[in-house]
Amino acid sequence: MNKKLLIPLALAPIVTTTQAKDATRPERTDKRPNIILFMVDDMGWQDTSLPFWTEKTHYNELYETPNMERLAKQGMMFTQAYASSISSPSRCSLITGTNAARHRVTNWTLQKNVSTDRKDNILTSPDWNYNGVSQVPGTNNTFVGTSFVQLLKDSGYHTIHCGKAHFGAIDTPGEDPHHWGFEVNIAGHAAGGLASYLGEENYGHSKDGKPVSLMAVPGLEKYWGTETFVTEALTLETIKALDKAKKYNQPFYLYMAQYAIHVPLDKDKRFFDKYKKKGMTDHEAAYATLIEGMDKSLGDLMNWLEKNGEADNTIIIFMSDNGGLASEAGWRDGAKLHTQNHPLNSGKGSLYEGGIREPMIVSWPGVVAPASKCNKYLLIEDFYPTILEMAGIKKYKTIQPIDGVSFMPLLKQTNDPSKGRSLIWNFPNNWGNDGPGINFNCAIRKDDWKLVYYYGTGKKELFNITNDIGEKNDLSAQHPDIVKKLSKELGSYLRKVDGQRPSFKATGKPCPWPDEV
Repeated sequence: MNKKLLIPLALAPIVTTTQAKDATRPERTDKRPNIILFMVDDMGWQDTSLPFWTEKTHYNELYETPNMERLAKQGMMFTQAYASSISSPSRCSLITGTNAARHRVTNWTLQKNVSTDRKDNILTSPDWNYNGVSQVPGTNNTFVGTSFVQLLKDSGYHTIHCGKAHFGAIDTPGEDPHHWGFEVNIAGHAAGGLASYLGEENYGHSKDGKPVSLMAVPGLEKYWGTETFVTEALTLETIKALDKAKKYNQPFYLYMAQYAIHVPLDKDKRFFDKYKKKGMTDHEAAYATLIEGMDKSLGDLMNWLEKNGEADNTIIIFMSDNGGLASEAGWRDGAKLHTQNHPLNSGKGSLYEGGIREPMIVSWPGVVAPASKCNKYLLIEDFYPTILEMAGIKKYKTIQPIDGVSFMPLLKQTNDPSKGRSLIWNFPNNWGNDGPGINFNCAIRKDDWKLVYYYGTGKKELFNITNDIGEKNDLSAQHPDIVKKLSKELGSYLRKVDGQRPSFKATGKPCPWPDEV
């Protein structure tokens, strides 16, 4: 790849604290900040004791995430951070900086040349990119793009991947994190979930070492047969990688992508009894333990930074890849069905707020104001240009156009790049679960307004998100002018980026674009 990189040696003043210093270690000449992206799987907006709404909710009282609270005290909370409603689209947007409508990995990926779409009686899904993304051509149904991790590595960063990857299908180049520029890979592969959290179950392997499913977590054999929860095992291995990284005297980029809090709801024994005493069912208590175990991992990494004198020169970004699971297939005991992310509507797989609005925090000592809050919106592809800007990489060339917009002005509180900006989602697929706002739809958010369009029926819904965060009041009949304007912009964008749409089984004809209805 042809890239030109300009990298300043120092980006921002460093705050002096009492954190430990290693006198035997030579001073690093490259002063650029370390960057940790802590990505949680399937974590909803309310799966935390940290309130991202204007008030504390029932769920904020139930769950315990002290390290998220700790991180928020030293950084900025984002109350309107968005991703796609499903894992693969979000992670492919992250690694390529492109909108899901453009990269066309619009549903979850796993096996090569196999679409994961559920069959539908009325609509047929398009021939989407079910093989994922790659940095090189040669694989059908694959989007090709330059990885920002590759650009970080080429500029002098030591790059570490831990946990869930989910960039490409099995037996495609994109399945391996090394392909994306990661020098270290801990337990990342093609699968977007895990067979088991339990060391007693070898994380999804039989006693003779064979995987029991495609979701078996690789590379953690030393913990097999122990009571080490996979979240803890990944954290321990990451700390070993960081111990090694600090000897290199170069900045590091760590992508800590925990498999938690994805199903199965295995209970983490370290926290289970505490949540049972709160009156939770076994099902609910197990879910709560996944959350707290993830939070402990965050805290362990923060402790490592402080102990090793790296806290003042490390950016930490906390994010989730999609909303919390709240569909029929997710909650069997009924109480949380479609309501887990309240006050947001619905959950994972839905283009309502519960499926796409994520808990996000950014800490950057000396740059981001402590205990601050940003109510402006952004989208997952924005991480690409922002992280490169954090690393001082100002000029670079990529194979693909970059749809993401840097949110550095929001961090520095200099201006608002979200004003007048349109965010786009496209899900021309049948995920496999059902619920409000799930399957065969697309959406646009612009300022206060959000339009959701359903391909199969032509139905349109209009919500004022600022006034109606729960999307309870469809205002499409009252504001036909706004519906028309947003429909035109949404349809024009989808055609511009060569987005896809389903077709009718009966006629074989494609469903109309939003501005054709």
